Amino acid sequence: MEDSDEEPPLAVEINDAANSNQLTESSELPPVGITVITGYLGSGKSTLINYILKAQHGKKIAVILNEFGEELGVERAMINEGEEGNLVEEWVELANGCICCTVKHSLVQALEQLVQRKERLDHILLETTGLANPAPLASVLWLDDQLESDVRLDSIITVVDAKNLRYQLKPNPDSSSFPEAYLQIAFADVIILNKVDLISQHDSGAVLEELEKEIRDVNSLANIIHSVRCQVDLSKILNCQAYDPTHAAHLEALLKENKSLTTKGLHDSEVRTLCICDAQQIDLDKVRIWLEELLWDKKYGMDVYRCKGILRVRNSDELHTLQGVREIYEIVPSRKWRNEEIQMNKIVFIGRFLNEEILLQSLHTCIVGTN
Repeated sequence: MEDSDEEPPLAVEINDAANSNQLTESSELPPVGITVITGYLGSGKSTLINYILKAQHGKKIAVILNEFGEELGVERAMINEGEEGNLVEEWVELANGCICCTVKHSLVQALEQLVQRKERLDHILLETTGLANPAPLASVLWLDDQLESDVRLDSIITVVDAKNLRYQLKPNPDSSSFPEAYLQIAFADVIILNKVDLISQHDSGAVLEELEKEIRDVNSLANIIHSVRCQVDLSKILNCQAYDPTHAAHLEALLKENKSLTTKGLHDSEVRTLCICDAQQIDLDKVRIWLEELLWDKKYGMDVYRCKGILRVRNSDELHTLQGVREIYEIVPSRKWRNEEIQMNKIVFIGRFLNEEILLQSLHTCIVGTN
């Protein structure tokens, strides 16, 4: 791991107003947010985890790791064989209030054990392996009926290496597989552009600008944070509420930035972002059929990784939000349309083989009055 011998970084103050766990109107505690941390090997995931484990942030954060390592300064958890070979895990508690564990079998079981602890958790961080595709984890954590009452998927954070990102995005001529780094960027809600200090000083501004453009061509919805040794403001990576259907303001801001988005300079086969808009009312049942044809049946040959949007639904005065990760999607009413707003459908797609013309034409089949 990088920088393993350095002193722990200074604590970063968290905005209590934005990150405090408040009681709901029903006096029940809200679900505990889960942040999935992914990134290519050597990008700095372990450095980020190390930073959080050592920082005096005053939060009770559980960190689930694939493996314990000496570089994290954490003793290996005791794992014993239980009945019928099930693993019994003992959580390692650290001086700053964090909790660590390893997961070898059921993630759902491990999360259930965490949320059942007597002491209330503020957040859960889940680190993936260096070549992991975060989509299956997102699918499990987002809408899993076993977990939704106790935990919620907060966001997916991807750590990328500013110095080596271009190399990691370059297809390997000896391999037929697609670079995993593309997928990790495509599924991210927050991207930490780490090791910016390793970019040569005389042209660092231009290089970082080009890197950001490459990232935004793939995923224009993610928030990009520059970092050195993953020292980031924790308020920017915790409680992002990226999957909260009632958190529409952030989604609307993202869509406003992307309303004129075009990536016509890219090939259809590359991972990219497309935004389509239409002002006419749509039939919700037709939209569901349309999405299922896109996401499930791959009807038009497109491979959609993520989709986010706001919808103008027939016979409703409410703005509806759309979110999708791979084959799973959700459409929910979010709030009333405001008088001064122009009611419109805006949907952003992230994926491969995206065709803007076909997406618009097929969306038109969902417009009220069309057959």
